[in-house]
Amino acid sequence: MNFVSTRGRAPSVTAAEALVSGLAPDGGLYVPEYLPAPREDWETTAGLTYAELAAEVLALFFTDWEKEELLTLCRKAYNGTFNMPGIIRVRKVGEKRYFTELFHGRTLAFKDMALSLFPHLLQAAKKKLGRTETTLILTATSGDTGKAALAGFQDVPGTEIIVFYPEHGVSPVQKWQMQTQAGENVHVYGVEGNFDDAQTFVKAAFEDPDLRAYAKDHGVAFSSANSINIGRLLPQIVYYIRTYAELVKAGEIKKGEAFDVCVPTGNFGNILAGYLAKQLGVPIAKLICASNENHVLTDFFRTGTYDRRREFHATHSPSMDILISSNLERFIYYLLDGDAQATANYLEELRVNGRFTLPESAMARADDFLCGWVDDEETVRLMGRMHKEHGYVMDPHTAVAVGVSDQLQEERDGRLLVIISTANPYKFPDTVAQALKLDTQDATDDFDRMWQIANISSLPLPIQFFHLREKQPRFHESVEKEDLQDVVRKTIAAMTEHNEN
Repeated sequence: MNFVSTRGRAPSVTAAEALVSGLAPDGGLYVPEYLPAPREDWETTAGLTYAELAAEVLALFFTDWEKEELLTLCRKAYNGTFNMPGIIRVRKVGEKRYFTELFHGRTLAFKDMALSLFPHLLQAAKKKLGRTETTLILTATSGDTGKAALAGFQDVPGTEIIVFYPEHGVSPVQKWQMQTQAGENVHVYGVEGNFDDAQTFVKAAFEDPDLRAYAKDHGVAFSSANSINIGRLLPQIVYYIRTYAELVKAGEIKKGEAFDVCVPTGNFGNILAGYLAKQLGVPIAKLICASNENHVLTDFFRTGTYDRRREFHATHSPSMDILISSNLERFIYYLLDGDAQATANYLEELRVNGRFTLPESAMARADDFLCGWVDDEETVRLMGRMHKEHGYVMDPHTAVAVGVSDQLQEERDGRLLVIISTANPYKFPDTVAQALKLDTQDATDDFDRMWQIANISSLPLPIQFFHLREKQPRFHESVEKEDLQDVVRKTIAAMTEHNEN
């Protein structure tokens, strides 16, 4: 199987080439040239380890790789890097409602599910292609991707990584995790702007001939650890399949019985993986797109119009504070039945005019999606209610999903619901403490608030945070969004000088 650009102006490439390149030369995103046939017996995979299931799923797409090779890479990624023996936990909370917890990896966010594996895939892809240049990973983050990417690529030979995060748009704990990251090949910068500014620059860098030529002259080639890279997206399919298999195994649903999934999402990658899982045969009835006050996606599903020309809100759920959802491009491509020219036209309209409207015939293909949004006040209320009623502590993003799924109960026909829980609540101690109505007057910082939460809840404090407080930040620099290209050039020059010495 080869991979093609959503914009159709670049040649098809192998899986290895798509992984190494990240973004297609025409600015499009790589997608499989076809989707594998649906499978009706995914419940039989319950006996596989997570690594074995991941290899089985990836083998459907990376057909030019031996399955044993993929299994070796998956075992390296998932053995010993997660706190949970099963990698994920599918946990029942309330009647006919489960939470798929994806935050038991080394950085305590769902991004670990793919970014624990992606560096191994990238290294193997470079070897397969005989590529010896230094790979510079350019990554924008709205909070969790940055730390997960930094941890995944820390001191990986032949790679360097730059992470750009919105200086005032991540939680203090998320920022501290990134600023204290170890590794000789990691670089972290705050951006005086929002996530969209950082993401727009990263995508533009791949298309900038002068910047790419400068990098090439220094023996450097760009790639990405964002979900614009197909190597980030495809591994996320696995936990939807595992969730289904676990539900059948537990007797909560029968083989082939439909269930709904609610996903808090801003960049549309996580829920797109659920959509692909459905195409592969997982009996998901409705995919519920949950948004915060930056509800550009909710408006899109309700009207068919995507309009980024609106006020940007910094919320309690910062990983969803996004107005330009990159992975929506892949979904548009599927809604348009693979019409790459039309996809390119709509994305150009978005770039120039800030909006586009899909025809009703295309939106009709999205009838398996529901949507909704909640504001910060409701998010905090829901966090408090869930703890009071069930003793369950959840992060703000997960709370958004709970709120939206509550809004849509009448449209769901009583099916079992799975909430995709994306981050450990301790990454947002201030919001959690507010929701649990803790007296934090004596707390000097977020680490004190963590201990207060641990003392009144059954939520264990992750070992990753035990020593984080004592770590000294390595990265302090904040840059204007107009200066990001200069930052990349200076970093490349410094890399070259360091390697020569």
